[in-house]
Amino acid sequence: MLYVLNTNLNSKKKLFVALTEIYGLGKHNSYQICDSLGISVDRRLKQLSGSQLEHLTQLINQNYNIGSEVKRDTIKTIKRLIKIASYRGFRHSQGLPARGQRTHGNSRTIRRLKNSTILNK
Repeated sequence: MLYVLNTNLNSKKKLFVALTEIYGLGKHNSYQICDSLGISVDRRLKQLSGSQLEHLTQLINQNYNIGSEVKRDTIKTIKRLIKIASYRGFRHSQGLPARGQRTHGNSRTIRRLKNSTILNK
């Protein structure tokens, strides 16, 4: 296990898979990172040298929003939608699906999120 950018990454996994465990990075971003650093996608995380890990963390910090920044942006967007009284904001404030899903028999997940801190603030 390696501790990179406030996330424990499994050092036995391939680099692009391990990078997707960082909140805010997906497959596409991890492929881009590997390509820009010139590291093979199939390389394992434990095979990277210390300088390569430093370059990796610098590149991610400079070019990508990760972790709490992404969560903060999402919360800020939801609060903005509620403040401007848009339909999506109203659905968020009521704790209902905001993207057109039917609610007759489904939407159990969003109903459980009614009690979460995001929707109550």
